[in-house]
Amino acid sequence: MKIAFITLSNEGAKLLGELKKSFADAVVFLHERVTVDMPGERFQKVADLTARIFGEYDGLVYAAPCGAVVRAVAGRAGSKLTDPAVVVLDVGGRYAISLLSGHEGGANDLAVSISNAIGAEPVITTTSDAVKNIIVGVGCRKGKDADKIMEAINKALQSVGLSIDHVHYIASADVKKGEAGLIEAAHRLNVQLRFIDGDEIRGSTREFGRSEFVEKNVDLPAVAEPCALLAGRRTTLILQKTAFDGITVAVAKENCLSLE
Repeated sequence: MKIAFITLSNEGAKLLGELKKSFADAVVFLHERVTVDMPGERFQKVADLTARIFGEYDGLVYAAPCGAVVRAVAGRAGSKLTDPAVVVLDVGGRYAISLLSGHEGGANDLAVSISNAIGAEPVITTTSDAVKNIIVGVGCRKGKDADKIMEAINKALQSVGLSIDHVHYIASADVKKGEAGLIEAAHRLNVQLRFIDGDEIRGSTREFGRSEFVEKNVDLPAVAEPCALLAGRRTTLILQKTAFDGITVAVAKENCLSLE
């Protein structure tokens, strides 16, 4: 995916510099008033820049106010099948908003990937994704293969009368970012994989079961249950952590606001 990073401010430039550690090939565009010392092409007006590069990149990631980005892309969007994925970050790195070409164009996936890289919260409003309200938390021993992880996830879901079609995220701790079997399992199940920052797990006040084994091996109080709870909003556990031959799975449900 050919990606451009764009920012208007020093704060945004620092954030994009951090993000570049995970997206080394991304091309950076910096407003001329940015004074942070980092490589990047300079521009004067974000609307003019957007007009020039809109068709050149698969993804445009702005660390900028959402309103400024909306005005910049206004009138350029043609089709969700051909427009670039557009993601907006607040300069504090708290939220990654999938703004344009969310599902078909890859902005939803890009927002999650960015969130995993900097510990942000992905904001996804696509109906087909938003109506899914189940989060599967997974912890596993190193080297577990994708087939075993998929089998554990499906068994856990079946035990509470659900299927993979209900799942919004598979979630694990950031110490598992390099776990090939987990990454492959999420890919084959066609579910976005979120990684929760270890400090967020350690600092959480949510109630979940602790594990001495996990504490000893990865310096976390637990993985499956807190990740299932923390990867969504207004979550409640519907399946406590359950072990499947070196794999632990917990299932949480996001409780949407009632409009009745």
